[in-house]
Amino acid sequence: MGDVLAGFHAVWEFDSDSVLIRFERGIRRPKLFQALGERRIPYEALRSVEVSTGRRGTVVLHAVPRQGADPLMEAADGQLKEDADPYRLVLPAEREAPAAYYADQLRAALGPAAREPAERHLVAAPEPPLHFKAYDGKASFDGRSVAFRWFWTGASSAKWKSGDQTFAVGELAGVEWRSPEVLNGYLRLLERDAPEVRTGAADQDPTAVVFDLGYGPVHESLPFAASVLQAVRAAEPVPDGAERPVARRPGSTGRDPADIADRIRHLGELHGAGLLTDAEFTAKKAELLAEL
Repeated sequence: MGDVLAGFHAVWEFDSDSVLIRFERGIRRPKLFQALGERRIPYEALRSVEVSTGRRGTVVLHAVPRQGADPLMEAADGQLKEDADPYRLVLPAEREAPAAYYADQLRAALGPAAREPAERHLVAAPEPPLHFKAYDGKASFDGRSVAFRWFWTGASSAKWKSGDQTFAVGELAGVEWRSPEVLNGYLRLLERDAPEVRTGAADQDPTAVVFDLGYGPVHESLPFAASVLQAVRAAEPVPDGAERPVARRPGSTGRDPADIADRIRHLGELHGAGLLTDAEFTAKKAELLAEL
């Protein structure tokens, strides 16, 4: 196609086999769009395209991805608000004609398998390393493993007893993301060989971090979940008889020095605020230094 269609929050650039969506920056733009920057969507990743009347004198060009084609939308699982849907291009109502034209062009580019679930991810997730602060800990992903480092002030006693957690991608079967914009939001890792599916409260589950007001916002936690999900889907199952990578647990050597320094600074803030005694601060600091 080789054409460009500009909307209020994004610009769609049409190529012969894909559309490049470039999200515009601005105060009123959804933060998720700003975090994504741009995304290339192959036409084979789309299920359908439609044009509808929007709010306040606008028209909407809406592309719907195939099930399983986009790790971001798979992780979101229908929880994104309409205005934060990266597949919606909102335009002034007077641009309905070009919106309808490009909708027809996109429909013509859809293949015979458009209605079928995709066998693999066709749209790239944000690349690691990624991290964000949840209410009870810091989550980080380096492309090979996910780490949860509990916060002294937010983590439950159950999580402190279990210690900081690290999960190799090969140990995971998926992720479960519950939006921070609803009550009791969380990010839970689904373990491949777990004896049973964890369904308890996320604040007591060491495979989950919980969200709260200002913690784990959509534009940070959802791209994180999508990146982990893509890595999990791409990982080959460990063959029978092969040694499965062992995730590091509390007390193991090789902890990232930068992570240790970050946790010591956090302890120092708590100590300075009077939330930790001198003895508690010294003891916890010594434990962290011993892990280097």
